[in-house]
Amino acid sequence: MTKAIAPRSRKVRILATLGPASNTPEMIGRLFEAGADAFRINMSHGDQASKVPVIEAIRAMEKIYDRPTTILADLQGPKLRVGRFAEGKVLLEVGKRFVLDRDPTPGDANRVELPHREIFVAIARDARLLLDDGKLVLRVTDHDDEQIVTVVEVGGWLSNSKGLNVPDVVLPMAALTEKDVSDLAFAVEQKVDWIALSFVQRPEDLAEARKLIGGKTALLAKIEKPSAVARLEEIVEACDGVMVARGDLGVELPPQSVPPLQKRIVETSRRLGRPVIVATQMLESMITAPTPTRAEVSDVATAVYDGADAIMLSAESAAGDWPVESVAMMDAIANAVERDPMHGDRVHFTVLKPDPTTADALAEAAKNIAVTASASAIICFTLSGSTARRIARERPGVPILVLTPKKETARRLGLLWGVHAVVTRDVASFEEMVAKAKRMALRNHIAKGGDRVVVCAGVPFGMPGSTNVLHVTQIIGDELKNYPGER
Repeated sequence: MTKAIAPRSRKVRILATLGPASNTPEMIGRLFEAGADAFRINMSHGDQASKVPVIEAIRAMEKIYDRPTTILADLQGPKLRVGRFAEGKVLLEVGKRFVLDRDPTPGDANRVELPHREIFVAIARDARLLLDDGKLVLRVTDHDDEQIVTVVEVGGWLSNSKGLNVPDVVLPMAALTEKDVSDLAFAVEQKVDWIALSFVQRPEDLAEARKLIGGKTALLAKIEKPSAVARLEEIVEACDGVMVARGDLGVELPPQSVPPLQKRIVETSRRLGRPVIVATQMLESMITAPTPTRAEVSDVATAVYDGADAIMLSAESAAGDWPVESVAMMDAIANAVERDPMHGDRVHFTVLKPDPTTADALAEAAKNIAVTASASAIICFTLSGSTARRIARERPGVPILVLTPKKETARRLGLLWGVHAVVTRDVASFEEMVAKAKRMALRNHIAKGGDRVVVCAGVPFGMPGSTNVLHVTQIIGDELKNYPGER
């Protein structure tokens, strides 16, 4: 049975991570009803077989809610870890010497194995090594092909297989591990809509993933290393979307550096027309508490004011005690911010210059006409989704209704700001385009009788990348009379 849910009035999208607390069909439905627009599957946890029923449950919602569903598969990426200790853990004292070497013998308070040859090749004197999410800090004093000698700058207990970050050098290692290649092939086979590549260091890291994806899904770059920030524009241009992955970014950089970097990454992504997600620890306290801290609410609000396309929940929805409440809280915060009369001014604080193309000129014009003509919506016909991305980049103050005959396109647009995508039959003439735009606006409760709408399309119809038509029309109340069951 189909459940009728009105299109979100909220423009920013909510991406909810699924996990042990939320991966059942019933919980996925509850998260959607609470406000989740898209779902993240973390390939770092569990095997591929366990992901199949989760993907099937997300796709089953398309029939329940008569709306495309959006799935992002997040690859683990190369995880750097130290070896094991004879006693399970050791205490590293400030000022003491500590060696990381290639000897697999269990370690002690003086040394431990580092099973990553790439680090020995790239490491430099005075570089920092961060252990256990940055809780411990080592400084390199000497190194060769077999060992890295350090001095402990920030000490503490270090246990088996803890993570290691190397923020000060670019490591000569592939962005895709064997596990990632297998997980990527699985994700493509399962027809997910987005694949997120972790620990991107350079634009070249995206090339192999692009080749393996073969155009079958969109590629998202996670910005979580200082080396990626150094080549930010190149990386953004090389991908289809961006995630501000503040977890590792906050480990490898001083915490006070992350907020301005977040704004820079959001601004760059928006300027280059790529959807951007702000992620990690947004409502962290709601893993165990039913309400967030005021600081967390402010953090979410800042991302919305900055004009991010989407905001993400991680452990809050995947493994926390309050997954539905976390989504509902994020939805409530975003709605409150977007009702602020100053929201529009703040979102447009970023200056966007359209590319010298007809499509970009029409996208900018559609936004301006919607304001001047007091239109209720912008409606665009698209095959590839490029028209929708251009219009969303302009952050219009009205909903963007996207009509496409391709289910894959509609699903992929679930991470775009302000977009409500509908799968529908394509049109063959200008008159059919105008009539269908008005009917679909009424059917999807995007506009009502008497409203003006702005329509964008490309002529000839059915040809990707041919956006060249902009039309303003007024809806008549009985537009649906002769089309009761239209798709």
